[in-house]
Amino acid sequence: MGAPDPFESSPDETRGEMMRATYEALRKHGYSDLTIQRIGDEFPKSKSLIYQHYDGKDDLLVAFLEFLLERFKADVPSDDDFEDARDHLLTLVERPLADPDDEHVAFLGAMAALRGQAPFDEAYREQFADTDAFFREHVADIVRDGIEQGVFREVDPERTAAFISATIDGAQSQYVTTGNEAAVDDVRRELTEYVRRRLVVDGEDGS
Repeated sequence: MGAPDPFESSPDETRGEMMRATYEALRKHGYSDLTIQRIGDEFPKSKSLIYQHYDGKDDLLVAFLEFLLERFKADVPSDDDFEDARDHLLTLVERPLADPDDEHVAFLGAMAALRGQAPFDEAYREQFADTDAFFREHVADIVRDGIEQGVFREVDPERTAAFISATIDGAQSQYVTTGNEAAVDDVRRELTEYVRRRLVVDGEDGS
C-alpha cells in the first residue's frame, strides 16, 4: 500500500501544482538559493498567480508546510485498512524507515532544509510543532486502539508515541544528513522488535 501523492491528492488543482512547484524548486536549489522566480520556473501556469498569493518565499514555504500537514491528515489510512492495531503500528514504524527511493530521499532533504529554519522563525516552528503533534497523537491513538483490542499491553500511549515518533525523526534526520543506510536499517529493526516484544501482549519478552 503506497502513500498517496500529496500533490496529486489535493482537491485544488492549482494549489497542488503550486505546492509541487515549490517542492521541486526546493529540491533543486535548497533553501538558501530558493527564490519565487525559481519556484515559478517549475509552475506550469502563469507565475503571476504565485505573486498574487504570496509576498515572498518564506510566506510560500510556510504555506507549503501547511499544505503538507493538511494532505497528511486527509491521507492518513483508516483503521479499516489494517487487520488490527498491531498491524497498523508495525506498518507505520516500518514504512518511513524502509529502504528509501530517490524521491523519498529528496523529500526528506527538502523537509530537513525547512526544519533548519524553525529555531529562527516562529512561523516555521509552529508548522513543524503542529505536524509533530499530529503524528504523535496519531501513534497514541493506534496504541490506545491496541490496548482496547487486547493486542497491546497496558502502556502509556502518549509516552510510547513520543518515543516512537522521536526515534523515527532521529533516524530520518541521520540518514538525510549522513547517508548512513545501515544505521537507519538498524533503527528500523530495533523499533520493530520494540513493538513486537514490548507492546504486543504475546510478545516474546514478557517483562
